[in-house]
Amino acid sequence: MSLKHVIEVLEVMDSIHVTGNDIKEYLESISREGDVTVQTVEGKAGSTDFVKIVIAGEEGKSTGGTAPTLGIIGRLGGIGARPEVKGFVSDGDGALSCVAAAAKLLDMSGKGDKLKGDIILTTHICPTAPTLPHDPVPFMDSPVDILTMNQYEVTEEMDAILSIDTTKGNMITNHKGFAITPTVKEGYILKISTDLLHIYTQSAGILPVTLPITTQDITPYGNGVYHVNSILQPAVATNSPVVGVAITTETAVAGCGTGATHPADVEQVVRFVIEVAKLFGENKCSFYDEEEFARLEALYGKMNHLQTKGNQVALG
Repeated sequence: MSLKHVIEVLEVMDSIHVTGNDIKEYLESISREGDVTVQTVEGKAGSTDFVKIVIAGEEGKSTGGTAPTLGIIGRLGGIGARPEVKGFVSDGDGALSCVAAAAKLLDMSGKGDKLKGDIILTTHICPTAPTLPHDPVPFMDSPVDILTMNQYEVTEEMDAILSIDTTKGNMITNHKGFAITPTVKEGYILKISTDLLHIYTQSAGILPVTLPITTQDITPYGNGVYHVNSILQPAVATNSPVVGVAITTETAVAGCGTGATHPADVEQVVRFVIEVAKLFGENKCSFYDEEEFARLEALYGKMNHLQTKGNQVALG
């Protein structure tokens, strides 16, 4: 069980003074087997600390092996919106899930359960992020833009990516817990992975819940079209397959809302991503059908123009 780590990480994060180095110290207190780095980046509305955790697998590429590498990204604007609101905000659940997953993986590794492939976990820590108007409820904004986030959170080594993001500010998926999206790869929205659906049923103990996504959602922020949130923004910065892991509620909850983090739901997400990590490194979990993707491109061509901001000149 990973609930212990969720609670401990939440205690560390729920402070106006928390920094990326606090997260590093916490993780290193569990195990020194992970490589934890912190980088502070200044933006237009303040600064944030990007945290990257690399946990080497028994046959991972970082040590000369061939097992595939899974990326786990905690997507968010900020973990707090101080001084506008006090306390840990709903939007922080992505970072909480990511760091708690890192903590549990490090704990497992120290107890002898080292995974086969490398795991790279990235997120950022900002307790004083701005907010942003959005319908139906306000978004959390970020001190840095999405391009900067992708630069520090998406790495070339990631062979597939799980992007965890609070996705409560909508009326699309009305379920308290978590949902997964279809796989997104190079501008294509592909079928939902059967392997991931099976892992969902095993870890959550219920029928799988999914988050519908649209073409708009997989295009970069800043192009003037509606996005459900930033859950699939990593997909614009990589050729690897990306699946969103959305932390959801039955009602629309603002990203800047406090008292809205449900540790049991976050723990479900942590267990899910760890189970995916186990099987992905053993080549027993596929995010997409490679042959079908090749056929799609042969029939309809490349769709990676959707990874760009498009023809802005023509619109002007």
